[in-house]
Amino acid sequence: MLTSATLVGTLVVFAAAMAIVIALRPSITNSTGGKIFAFAALLVVPVLAGTAGVSEHVEKSKETEFCLSCHVMEQYGKSLHIDDRAHIPAVHFQNHLVPADRACFTCHTTYTLFGDYKAKIHGLRHVYVQYLGTIPAQIKLYEPYRNRECLHCHLGARSFEEGATHNLEPATLPAVKAGKVSCISSGCHDTVHDVANLNKQTLWPGATK
Repeated sequence: MLTSATLVGTLVVFAAAMAIVIALRPSITNSTGGKIFAFAALLVVPVLAGTAGVSEHVEKSKETEFCLSCHVMEQYGKSLHIDDRAHIPAVHFQNHLVPADRACFTCHTTYTLFGDYKAKIHGLRHVYVQYLGTIPAQIKLYEPYRNRECLHCHLGARSFEEGATHNLEPATLPAVKAGKVSCISSGCHDTVHDVANLNKQTLWPGATK
């Protein structure tokens, strides 16, 4: 089966080969067929290769392995293996409540019309900071974490709708659904990655990273 990476490589080689033909035999462009060949070699095939390449890397950027490839994110990846049910990211990752190979992307992409593209723009900024900028001492979200990212999966789930804490007070569940009470507010699911105390934590024995 032809993978996207193989397709990109094939197109690049094909474009290079066509360009070499034109360089060695420029007279080929004198004919109509030669002009079409040159147009394909210098524009069509390179554009196809570039488009396929961008698509390949966009998909790769959704992988957990890609997100954790930056040194500054290593501790966040390690926190996914904390052996404590109070740590929400760890519980979701270890129990595959989110796809393990796309855990970061699943929870940190805003579920809106342009959420995917917005995440990619932020990702480009991260790449810039990683190689050309100054990495901040403390990693912060661009904006407060919104309930809609949680509700994208949990809304309507029985464990969420009938949860004892969610229904302790009649107003709690409606307030959570309306975004008036944060899912990660104090007293709720307020322990997330907690990398500052990572060295005090026990890691799940089944952890692979």
